[in-house]
Amino acid sequence: MKVDRRSFLSFVIGGAAGTALSPLPWKLMDDSSIWSQMWPWTPVPPDGEVVYEDSTCTLCPGGCGISVRKVDHRAVKIEGKKGHPVNDGGICILGLSGLQLLYGPTRIKSPMKRIGERGQGKWQKISWDEAMAILTEKLSDIRNKGEAHTVAAIAGTEGGTVPALLQRFMTAYGSPNFIRTPSHQDADELAVKTLFGASGRTGFDLENADYILSFGSGIVDGWGSPVRMFRASSLWKEKNVTVVQVEPRLSNSAAKATRWIPVNPGTEADLALGIAAVMIAQNMVDPGAVAGAGGWENQLLANYGTKKVSQVTGVDAGVILELAKGFAKANRPLALCGRGKGLVAESLRETAAVYALNALTGNINQEGGMWAIPEADYIRWPDVASDELASAGLAQPRLDGAGTGRYAGARHLLNRLADAVNGGGPYPLQALLVAGANPCYDLPDTRSVRMALERIPFIVSFSSFNDETAAMADLLLPDHVYLERYGDVPVGAGLAQQVIGLSKPVVSPQFNTRHLGETLIVAARTMGGATADAFPWDNYETCLEETLAEKWDALIEEGIWVEADIAPVADTVRLAVTDAPAVQAEGDVNSFPLLLIPYDSIRLSSGYIGDPPFMIKTVSGTVVKGKDGFIEINPQTASATGLSEGSVATLTTPRGEARVRVHLFEGIQPGVVAMARGLGHTAYDGYLAGKGVNVNELIGPVEDPSSGHDAAWGIRAKLAKA
Repeated sequence: MKVDRRSFLSFVIGGAAGTALSPLPWKLMDDSSIWSQMWPWTPVPPDGEVVYEDSTCTLCPGGCGISVRKVDHRAVKIEGKKGHPVNDGGICILGLSGLQLLYGPTRIKSPMKRIGERGQGKWQKISWDEAMAILTEKLSDIRNKGEAHTVAAIAGTEGGTVPALLQRFMTAYGSPNFIRTPSHQDADELAVKTLFGASGRTGFDLENADYILSFGSGIVDGWGSPVRMFRASSLWKEKNVTVVQVEPRLSNSAAKATRWIPVNPGTEADLALGIAAVMIAQNMVDPGAVAGAGGWENQLLANYGTKKVSQVTGVDAGVILELAKGFAKANRPLALCGRGKGLVAESLRETAAVYALNALTGNINQEGGMWAIPEADYIRWPDVASDELASAGLAQPRLDGAGTGRYAGARHLLNRLADAVNGGGPYPLQALLVAGANPCYDLPDTRSVRMALERIPFIVSFSSFNDETAAMADLLLPDHVYLERYGDVPVGAGLAQQVIGLSKPVVSPQFNTRHLGETLIVAARTMGGATADAFPWDNYETCLEETLAEKWDALIEEGIWVEADIAPVADTVRLAVTDAPAVQAEGDVNSFPLLLIPYDSIRLSSGYIGDPPFMIKTVSGTVVKGKDGFIEINPQTASATGLSEGSVATLTTPRGEARVRVHLFEGIQPGVVAMARGLGHTAYDGYLAGKGVNVNELIGPVEDPSSGHDAAWGIRAKLAKA
């Protein structure tokens, strides 16, 4: 058998990925090995009764069921819950490390108010009564001046009762500015609305598909529900399912795939449309797929010929033909998108193009296909009765511009908030509430984000941890961590079912923290009037039980509710090619000859939660070593700049510069450099803070002309010896 250079690279990296993702390393981490490390906060429970408590993990969108082993009321190990429909006993490395988030030193242990300059880390511990008085007096003062619209809230998600309570609080208060953090969900929602003409989300029957065409989705790098994806990947291997990974870099997902298709960064949509054009030209589509498309197929054939697409994408014309034939001839082909873990937004053009491939094969709402299904709709509270002050505030435009004018289809545009606060918005922002989000780290161009927060007079963080955004706050009202609280967890993450998990307290709160739902109910009641009227519940648990209604008993007993028999939002697809141009990388090619692209790793948490110590210890020495973060660069590109393995260099983009080390990697295209997401924290503990570079310091947002979402896939850069 002939093994070329690319196949050899895939074999080596795939083998390493397989070892990392196999159960072996994690099976070795039994109770004794987990606690043998000399962590300063290691709990040492006395001998006692061993019990297991079931709950749901909320550390990523996956919503896995977990079983927590306890000795004498002390949690000592987290395992995957057997029989759970999402993960069936499996657990990822972040979920396994959850106890370090429970017991670790990064916890905010009580309410605190800032006493020094913002960002200096000088705090004074206060009581909950004092903290709530500060919060409600400040918000009441703003509202009574008729300026309720100058308050905003940022949430990590809007799924579940707690984010819904925060959104309800903002509505009753009189602000239109409830904003969700960006993710692939933004483009997914718009694509469903565009193609199906209805609101909903996509689900993918991965287990029954027989050909996978992935446009950058990190199949074994954390996309969707990570454990489910690990299992699906193993199942595909057992069934000899063809898995094609399209992306510029040889990731673990690409290495584990049947075939890796290197593509020029940012041209994935062009390749998808080029494949679609071949399928139409050669009559390889479902007969009803293009019916009533209004000339869409002709537009596609005219603008996405194979030769032209090959020049744009860098993918050989013959390979494009092969992909089209392989995908079209499969019985149950499935095309996926959502870069890396799907925690960043992308262009509507790219998402709709990839979803259109599924439509062309007729594999919509079918076994092994893509499903368009409604979001779980069980939160049915009465509408808020707005008073005069609230009505006036809600009549004001949103600060981020979502839902009106050019971006009428967008529901949240957090990427536009920094510019709005820094002078481009319709009014100044007087207060900001942040829950389950870390915009000072997660948003591109974090310098502008921090500058915006410095302009806001009053910031409240409900974070459980000392993250970068909490460091900018004036008031800290720490939430319980997920192992200490009740909460409903609606699970999307690519599931073709409606699934609700129940997070339950498996241990008592370790510190003087309070459930965010409880904090919001108390705040609303304290403020009185219409705001209080919108929160009729005695406490959060009452609210949760009443909201879940007939599901409550099943959730308490089983920990999960699955609604498998649900009607899709629509069966008819309205195919269309957006006339919006492809999203270009920021920067001038002459000044910045390279392209910097970020990538996700299953070993690095790139969401709201930073890497716990267990997790950061597993990161490769070619990603971070000591305090130094690495960039991946093709040896050919490195040679042209006089760089070698381990060289120290300065990486510069239009948004900033950073000191990096060089890792030579033939699995990346010449002219492209890659950097991992999840490093460069300035907060958390000594195991994570100060390690590497936050790629968001170097990349700025680029608005998708079709949606307004940030669709930046990279940025132009240059590299020089330090």
